[in-house]
Amino acid sequence: MVQQSRDSGSGVALVRIGFAQAIPHLLRGLGVDPSAIFAEAGVDPTLLNDPENLIAFRARSHLINTCAAGTGCLHFGLLLGQQGQLSDLGLVGLLAKYSPDVETALRSLQSHFFLHARGATTTLEVHAAVAMLGYEIHEPQSEAADQLCDGALAFEYNMLAALCGPRWKPLEVRFAHRKPVDVGPFRRFFKAPLVFDAEQNALVFSADWMNHSLPGDDPALRRLLQRQINALEVRHGEDLPCQVRSVLSTALLTGHGSADQVASLFSMHSRTLNRRLSAFGTSFQQLVDASSLEIAQQMLESSALEVRQIALALGYADPSAFTRAFRRWSGTTPARWRSTREPGPPKAHDRTG
Repeated sequence: MVQQSRDSGSGVALVRIGFAQAIPHLLRGLGVDPSAIFAEAGVDPTLLNDPENLIAFRARSHLINTCAAGTGCLHFGLLLGQQGQLSDLGLVGLLAKYSPDVETALRSLQSHFFLHARGATTTLEVHAAVAMLGYEIHEPQSEAADQLCDGALAFEYNMLAALCGPRWKPLEVRFAHRKPVDVGPFRRFFKAPLVFDAEQNALVFSADWMNHSLPGDDPALRRLLQRQINALEVRHGEDLPCQVRSVLSTALLTGHGSADQVASLFSMHSRTLNRRLSAFGTSFQQLVDASSLEIAQQMLESSALEVRQIALALGYADPSAFTRAFRRWSGTTPARWRSTREPGPPKAHDRTG
């Protein structure tokens, strides 16, 4: 059995149980015995008794993959994410709830998300009139990446609807995986244009909502929550490589992955960043290479994007240069690596839902 762990220094990426508590209810609704699924996944079901309990990111991924396979429900992750609410993020969710406006709430979520989950990160980009709230996995070799990302986008949808009110709607929902055979559940929930084989998982919405005032704004309570979160972050401060990895996925895909640009996110010079990373036995370039490989492998496995499109997404104008880099990182070519994975659905030419 995978037991509860609270050792943040163990090197294992952990995630709070949160809305995963809804798994037994969903399994029963689909006519499947939860105890059989948990036994098959090797996860102790008592972990779900408390949303603050921690589970290894990979163990949770394996559990959700087992749920999807055991129920035959290919959108199980989407169903699970639909159960999520802001309160499932614990202190991080409370800090967002009591923020003065949506932008402050989302910025705090982005900054402190690693306290809720290691192995993935939320991303926020604002370009002129459009904002994008996304979710990226950076835990190596995680199962069911498509299920996890579908669930995360459904959760983010619920969160933005709670912050903004019933008038909020996304302009578009982007998925970094192939178009599923049945897009009906996605259309019914999101009620917005769907784009598959996208470079990022993201909800796209009008940037006007960023200035929307929140009714729960409470400066005194927010200061108290911030002090508690700061104390938690001090305990996690030794994990700088993990924090750098948490921002690299978005930084690389948006063309902001230089050492200077990433170091600025941590309010330090790039030389300082490299010196501190060296104390952990790694370097910025090693983290960039590892993150690039993970992004490339996820795109190769989960999407129908061509190798040249993946190369371009990672900033390689020349696909052959990307192929050489991929071989250096993994020992094989992108095409050969993709051929070793389980075959996905036929490549779809229609990228929209």
